[in-house]
Amino acid sequence: MWDKIQFFKSLSDYSFVKYADRVLHILCTKGNVSFTFQDVRYNVVPCDYVILPNSSLASAFSWSEDFDAVILCLSEPFITSMSIRSNYGIIGHMALLLNPIMKLSPHDYRICLEDLSRIKERLDEAKHLFKEEMLGYLLLAHILDLYDIHARSQTAQNVSERNADMLRRFIEMLYRKEYIKNRGLTHYASKLCITPHYLTEVCKKASGKPATYWIDRFTTHEIARLLLKKEIPLKEIAGWMNFSSLSHFSRYVQKQMGVSPSEYRNRAVGR
Repeated sequence: MWDKIQFFKSLSDYSFVKYADRVLHILCTKGNVSFTFQDVRYNVVPCDYVILPNSSLASAFSWSEDFDAVILCLSEPFITSMSIRSNYGIIGHMALLLNPIMKLSPHDYRICLEDLSRIKERLDEAKHLFKEEMLGYLLLAHILDLYDIHARSQTAQNVSERNADMLRRFIEMLYRKEYIKNRGLTHYASKLCITPHYLTEVCKKASGKPATYWIDRFTTHEIARLLLKKEIPLKEIAGWMNFSSLSHFSRYVQKQMGVSPSEYRNRAVGR
């Protein structure tokens, strides 16, 4: 089955476990949907375009009875294989990790809806001899439209090809959960063969946030996910996350999340 590009009729049909490593696009056309992304609650309404670079970072979806949307699931390797010649990709990616929702103007909404409708229409052509290449170009055109829409709403500066590649490798390390064993800035800078100061400055230029922010953001998301599993003792979570002691773990959670691990767990369980 050719599943590099898949459309779903509803979020009920989408498996967040099976497609955890996929890129999820949701163009809301009617009603509303809410979800939690990196411990922040978002509400989506018509003309909102949601892009989740990694759908495993989102949870607790709920939607209205009249909710309708174009739902697209993409294989990350397929997107990467298109080799888009633009360093804006990593800037947009980091921006979407901060806020996965784009508010579209009526013009941009029409453009995106037409792009997605065209891709969906051609996806059903089983006998096309160059189907993968054809769909790749249609998807490329849509991604470039998204880059244009997103870039017009951002103030972040462009980065060089070298720095864009460095940022991609930095974020990839975080996706691989290297923060579980290493949360020190020096560790990441060393693996990238740059200084901690340089990594921080490039991250600031691309996203407005320093490198330590991204390390802590991925770390706290993992901690929040583990705290929701109330059967796992806090001491075990602290050990898994490579904290030297439970008290050290508690201080970190209090600083980053504003509450103690126990309080966060109690609040989450009580929702």
